[in-house]
Amino acid sequence: MSKKLYIKTHGCQMNEYDSARMRDLLEASHGLTPTDNPEEADVLLLNTCSIREKAQEKVFHQLGRWKHLKQKNPDLIIGVGGCVASQEGEEIGKRAPYVDLVFGPQTLHRLPDMMQSRAANAGSGPGGTLVVDVSFPEIEKFDRLPEPKVEGPTAFVSIMEGCSKYCTFCVVPYTRGEEVSRPLDDVIAEIAHLAAGGVREVNLLGQNVNAYRGENHLGEIVDFAELLHFVARIPGIERIRYTTSHPVEFSDALIEAYAEIPQLVDHLHLPVQSGSDRILMAMKRGHTALEYKSKIRRLRKIRPDISISSDFIIGFPGESEADFAATMKLVEEIGFDTSFSFVYSARPGTPASDLPDDTDEDTKKQRLQILQTRINQHAQEISRRMVGKTHRVLVTGVSKKDPGQLQGRTENNRVVNFACADLSLIGEFADILVHEALPNSLRGELQPA
Repeated sequence: MSKKLYIKTHGCQMNEYDSARMRDLLEASHGLTPTDNPEEADVLLLNTCSIREKAQEKVFHQLGRWKHLKQKNPDLIIGVGGCVASQEGEEIGKRAPYVDLVFGPQTLHRLPDMMQSRAANAGSGPGGTLVVDVSFPEIEKFDRLPEPKVEGPTAFVSIMEGCSKYCTFCVVPYTRGEEVSRPLDDVIAEIAHLAAGGVREVNLLGQNVNAYRGENHLGEIVDFAELLHFVARIPGIERIRYTTSHPVEFSDALIEAYAEIPQLVDHLHLPVQSGSDRILMAMKRGHTALEYKSKIRRLRKIRPDISISSDFIIGFPGESEADFAATMKLVEEIGFDTSFSFVYSARPGTPASDLPDDTDEDTKKQRLQILQTRINQHAQEISRRMVGKTHRVLVTGVSKKDPGQLQGRTENNRVVNFACADLSLIGEFADILVHEALPNSLRGELQPA
């Protein structure tokens, strides 16, 4: 009977992509089959995220829940990967001596070798050898990973790793390294493989994805806007998304790409973090609120209906009422659709963690509630405007709540449920007349082809 692998993933889409690649890798190297039940797994992997506060404690709480599984099955392998692993390294083994493997985002391709090394030393922690590799080899992992499996009509593709912006609040440059781009031919080959397997929508990933600068086969540098043109030429790819981007790298050429590439969806996630120039400077974001607004205005001249989502940090050290008011002014002017917004939490080792912070937590939470409420209102207004109109939807599967319905996504990233018994429609595009806007989804009716 084949051994089983369970992976728990915290954090961003990059981690989701990495977890999928770990699964493919260990299935190829060790014959492990994935399971949704940690109780029956022979290998448990925790892919961690260090962006939010108390990320380390979240990791150790999860490991504590797995400790009893190790006690029941001493042969169980427990591994910790991702950004917390990169930060903590061997310290993880000191606090959780039952852990066998610790690996970083750039060394997940070495998992088969690490598991073999672990197998050569029976017992983990004090009774054996903790295998640790949290180094930053320059993007070699993609050469060591098997081809990704096709799982439905959408797929993530990592095109670069790391970030070189060093925003004062962020740990990414320290946990994933500086920006390194995959060669153009490698990216195109992976997407072409996915498209040949039925993928119709690709989501290009990177911590700072629009800073992509990959080499082509001639050694020439290709920027992100040029990459998008290459991706758009791949047969079968009908939609292109990307995340996460940075305003500084949102170039004129990238804006023009929205006029030239119809496969680029009418949705953009462009983190701004704050509407206050003073706070943006303290964050070392490299742009002003006016510069951000200018880019969005120019984009909307090309795509008037494009939906804009963003990230916000509320309560950054020194944020005043005037600073927060500037953020809310930006929210009104842009009309953000959705957001990932949080109260600031200091990350150890970042410059912002040393800044004085005299704003009480209740005030920060109140501001966050105000911001989220207003952006949610914007989102509901956008959804209501979609009612009575027909939208092209990529059908992704059966509705989770009603097996008699299918589910898909609009260009502006809305989930749509509609009655349909024809499962052959999954993976295809369909015209759906939206007739109801719910808080988190839309309902519609399939239109004749």
